Amino acid sequence: MDHTPNPLHQVPKLDAQLCFALYSTSLAMSKLYRKLLRKLGLTYSQYLVMMVLWERDALTVSEVGERLFLDSATLTPLLKRMEQAQLISRARAAADERQVIISLTPQGDALRHEAAKLPASIIGATGCSLNQVVDMKNALNELRASLIDAV
Repeated sequence: MDHTPNPLHQVPKLDAQLCFALYSTSLAMSKLYRKLLRKLGLTYSQYLVMMVLWERDALTVSEVGERLFLDSATLTPLLKRMEQAQLISRARAAADERQVIISLTPQGDALRHEAAKLPASIIGATGCSLNQVVDMKNALNELRASLIDAV
């Protein structure tokens, strides 16, 4: 009888876990973004909303939530703070008053030009080539899709 321990039945080691590699990398990335976004007066979550609106303005809360994988209960307080900071405006849709349309303000739109400088800083901080970064991003997108399908 084979008594070789099966690595799948051993106590998991932290540094061997994919989830910890993703988690700790996400923390490091967030810390870098926090530093860079401080100059723009944005949090990382606000930056994500702004990127969605810079791509396509005047979206419903649910459309923004779908893009960011966030539900409206998480998104609504964030959007309220962004409106108070005069980055976005929120208005009820004329066709369906249950829907809230999120639009950039001139102040929010003006941040687009400063934010355009961030990707180069992020890529430089990775120590990777642009091709390596693109390959990693694509692999992570595939991983996310597989994990969503598994839930």
